Amino acid sequence: MPRKGSVLREFPILVIVALAVSLLIKTFLVQFFYIPSGSMENTLQIQDRVAVNKIPFISGSINRGDVVVFRDPANWLPEPFEGAENKVVAKLKDALVAVGVLPNPAKQYLVKRVIGVAGDQIICCSNGKLTINGKETNEPYLFAGNKASELDFNITVPEGKVWVMGDHRGSSADSRYHQDDVNNGFVPVDKVTGRVFAIIWPVKHVDLVPSQDPIK
Repeated sequence: MPRKGSVLREFPILVIVALAVSLLIKTFLVQFFYIPSGSMENTLQIQDRVAVNKIPFISGSINRGDVVVFRDPANWLPEPFEGAENKVVAKLKDALVAVGVLPNPAKQYLVKRVIGVAGDQIICCSNGKLTINGKETNEPYLFAGNKASELDFNITVPEGKVWVMGDHRGSSADSRYHQDDVNNGFVPVDKVTGRVFAIIWPVKHVDLVPSQDPIK
C-alpha cells in the first residue's frame, strides 16, 4: 500500500500526464464542439455536443457530404462578446480551453455540410434540386419543408476550397450568402478542423453522423 506522501508527490505528475494526453488527443485525434444554432437541423440539434475526427484532415482529405467544423473563414460570424469576469474564473476557462473542454472564444467555428469539393460545378436549381457536375442531387438530410435553396447560384469550386451548406437551408447563412467575401463564399481547406463523426451529448441524441454524398 503506497504511503500518503508518495501519493501526494505523484499526483502532480499524474495531472501533467493527463493534460499532456488530452492536448495530444485534441491536437491530432479528436476534438469536441458545442452546437449553438439550428443551421444543421435535424442532423444536429441546438446544444448538441459533437466529436470531431481530425485525422483525415492532417492530409487535407475532405469528401463531398462530410459534416465539418471549420474556423470562421472571412468574418461570417460577429465578434464574440467579452464581458468582465472574475480572474479565477477566467483562468479556469483558459485551462479548459487548453484541454479542449471549452471552445476558444478567439477562434470562432462553424459547422456545415460539404456540398462541393475542388472542381465541382454546383447549380441551383433544377426541378427544385441542386445539380453537381450535371447530376441531380438526393439530399435526405434536408430539414423538413426546406427547398434545396431559396437562392439561385452557379459556382465552380476552386482548388484548395470547399462549398458548404447547412442542412436547415432556410436557417443557414452558409457559402451561398458570402459570395462577396474574400473567398467568394468558399471555405479554404486549411480552415477545416475535422469531420463530425458522432453526437456525444445529450444522451437521447447520441448517434453516429455519417457522410452522405448528395450525388451517390
